[in-house]
Amino acid sequence: LSRLPAALAEFQPSVVILELGGNDGLRGLPLATLQSNLEEMVSLSQRAGAKVLLAGIQIPPNYGPRYTEPFYALFGDIAESEQLPFVPFLIDGIPQQPELMQNDGIHPRAEAQHMILDNVWPVLAPMLQ
Repeated sequence: LSRLPAALAEFQPSVVILELGGNDGLRGLPLATLQSNLEEMVSLSQRAGAKVLLAGIQIPPNYGPRYTEPFYALFGDIAESEQLPFVPFLIDGIPQQPELMQNDGIHPRAEAQHMILDNVWPVLAPMLQ
């Protein structure tokens, strides 16, 4: 969040894809803080003139379902309330193939990038027209 205003000013994007990573979830921040931060990133991006695509992510079950389930739902809730194009799970289909994941089990390998594109492109392509 703190670096976003400078990046928006420097690059002046027409589209911003926002996604909190698994590491963000593993920090264990209160969900209200994550929601506030994500909503502020949406607002900053839109005020800079960019269209926003929101991408959801799931986190490992370290904190149990009382945290992980609302964490995942947060993305869809914000996408709905802000009327944003939405990719429900950025790396859908990738974690089930361990050879496509780094040893940490959280981050995809380079070989999975084409699958991420396949997940995002149907939502992103119309935004680029």
